[in-house]
Parts: sequence; C-alpha cells; structure tokens
Amino acid sequence: MGLNDLLFDPIRHNNWATGSLIEFCRAQDLTADQLEVTGVGTYGGILATLDHIVRCDGSYLRRIADRPLPYVDSEPAADLETLAGWNAEAGDLWEYFLTQPIDVERVLIVDGNTRGTRVGIFVAQAINHANHHREQVCAILTGFGIEPPDIQAWEYAWQSERIWDL
Repeated sequence: MGLNDLLFDPIRHNNWATGSLIEFCRAQDLTADQLEVTGVGTYGGILATLDHIVRCDGSYLRRIADRPLPYVDSEPAADLETLAGWNAEAGDLWEYFLTQPIDVERVLIVDGNTRGTRVGIFVAQAINHANHHREQVCAILTGFGIEPPDIQAWEYAWQSERIWDL
C-alpha cells in the first residue's frame, strides 16, 4: 500500500462530509436569514462558512495538484446548489490528485512568496480546516433545533461500505 492509497479514505471522507452537510442544509429549506445566522466562535453564517470551506479546500487543492479551479477566485457562492457543484468539482480533482505520484516533501511557496511549506501540510490543513468549520455549521443548526447530519468518518465508512457487520 502506498501513500496515495492511505490518503483515499481521509480525502474522500473530507469531500463527502462537506457535500453531505451542504445537501442536508439544502434539504432543510433554510431561509436566507437562517443561512446568515452566526454562532459564538463561528466563522460566519451557514452559507458563508460552507463557501469558506469549499473555497479554501479548492485553494489548497489547486496548488498541490497544480490544476486550475476557477471558482476559488470568483465571487462568493450565492446558494447551496452552487457550493454543491464546486465541492463535486473539488472531489473530482482530489481523485485525480490521488492517482498521481505524491511528493509530500515538495515545497510550495505561499503567503506572497514569504514562506515555503510542504505538500503534506496542505493535505493535513485541508482536512483539519474543513472539520473545524463543518462543526461550526453543525453548531448553528443545533441552535435552530435541527439535529445536524452524522458526518463523522464512521458514517462515511457505512455509506461507502468501508465498514460492515461480521
């Protein structure tokens, strides 16, 4: 088993969890006002936070995969449907990235050419960043009295048949 094989589950879970949360919010038929409500310690409202997750994931990904993702530099998403499409596009690029040799020690120059960091850190940051902000969206939903979806890795494993009863 190589590094790429090891990364498939964490990366796929990350993309699945974001997509599942977006779809859950779409199904709740939240009002425009609800999509803007923030919580203590959150990035912003639901729509702004989901936009931030998807856009940052795309920003990390386009640098490590060296492929364009035009939505990263576009205006913020106007709706959850747009975000679902962007997340799917990122999922496809993650799949491509994981089929290529990965040099986790390759250096990427960031922050206006003032810092260098390794590709492996971008992968770690993509996963950590999204988890952090998805929990914020779940907290806002809980504040509305809506039980958020189960988006932990165990649920991903059940949904993708990566776990089973014996």
